[in-house]
Parts: sequence; C-alpha cells; structure tokens
Amino acid sequence: MEDLMTAGALIPRFQLSKLLNQDQGGRRITLLGTIDSSPALLTAERAAFPTDAEELRAFHASLANINNLGANDIYSWYLASTRPSGAAPPDLKLNLIYPCTEQHIKKYSRQAVRMVTETPEIYAEHVRPSMQRKREEGRLNWVWNIIDGRTEQEDVLLRDHGSKGADDEGFLMLPDLNWDRKTISSLHLLGIVERRDIWSLRDLKKKHVGWLKHMREQLLHATAKLYPGIEKDMLKLYMHWMCHLAVDIYDTH
Repeated sequence: MEDLMTAGALIPRFQLSKLLNQDQGGRRITLLGTIDSSPALLTAERAAFPTDAEELRAFHASLANINNLGANDIYSWYLASTRPSGAAPPDLKLNLIYPCTEQHIKKYSRQAVRMVTETPEIYAEHVRPSMQRKREEGRLNWVWNIIDGRTEQEDVLLRDHGSKGADDEGFLMLPDLNWDRKTISSLHLLGIVERRDIWSLRDLKKKHVGWLKHMREQLLHATAKLYPGIEKDMLKLYMHWMCHLAVDIYDTH
C-alpha cells in the first residue's frame, strides 16, 4: 500500500520538457520531463469509450462546441469536445450518417471478418453486380457530388486534368472525412478520379500505366507541398476497393 501511495504521488510532480511522440491517430502521446530533477517518460493514452447503456444514452447530450467540418449527401462530419469549457480544444471527431440505411447499419455493426480470394468468376457473379446495385441505389452520390462541383469544393486541395489534359484523366484530392484535419500523424487524404468507366483494379489496363504514374507523382508532390515537414517517402498510397481510387496517407513521422 505504501508503494502504491508513493507511485500515486509521482504524476503531480512531473515537469514537462517536451513532446517526444504522438501516435495512434493522436490518441497516445509520449512526454519527456523530470520528477525531482531526474528524467522521466510519461505516456498518456485515451481510455476506451464506456459501453454502459445509461452513459451511452447521455453521450450525445454531453458534447460541447460542436463544429461542422462539412457535409455531403447523407454524410456530415464534426469536431466536438467532451469538456464543458468553451476554451477546451476539441477531443472528438464525429461522423454522422443521416438518414442511414439498413446497409449502413450492417456495415458498422460488429461482424466476423474472413479472408476471401477473389477469382474472375466470383468477381463476375458477385462483386460486379454488387457494385452495380450500389451505383443504382445512389450509394456513390457523394462521390459524384464532389466530382461535379456540387459539394466540398472548398475542401479540394488538388484538381489535375491529367498528364495530357485528356477529358478522362482528371482527378482531385481532398481530406478524407475520417481525418480531423489537424493531427498530421494521422493525415488521411482521398484522391478521386473523374472518369466513371473504371470501377476496380480489374478495369485497369496497360494503357493506363502512364496516367497512374502521373497521378501518383502529383498526389505525392501536392501533399508534401501542402504539409510542411512531410516528404514524399513518408507517404503511402493505395487503391480503394471497390468504387474509386484513393490515396491513404499515414505514418508521417
């Protein structure tokens, strides 16, 4: 018990020297400091959200300083604070889907995950028809809204007309809705191609290689220019399955 009491008295005596690291999307920080003139490392990590029914019912009512970052179709995203003080910086990123569909509910519910090897037959019989249904149901309206200039135009960071200025080679880049737009260690940007004939990796051909290389170079160059301290070799780009090309940028330290 005495050891616990002694340990409990250490944290209040911690004197900060500097921030060493911020990771896990800004949810964990490591601080260098001193306790009684001796060096000390302090790591702080946000605790898990409560799952008690009563606390969850009161969760949304406890939010303060809700700031809308943007909206597109049925999707909206915000920053908010769980602390009542008006000067407190936001500590939550909120995404709202309204009205949501049964498909959204299934997507965001806890579910078993399995590894599947997609064959050409599986793609033709199951994947492609599923993609077609999503388009017909308007599930990609938020993408078309951005491309056609109806929403989020103030957020577009890059709009490029392709290596040769061809009508079918245009693309753009903007912050992904899952990024809070301030935590550089969790930087997450989205690139969208303007053409609508490429639905997946299976639609890419040899003739597209030059276009893909140009797009990759422009996305890397623009990101490094927009965010000081980030260099091209700190970034990772990947193709988003299934409906559009995406650039996911992370681990920028």
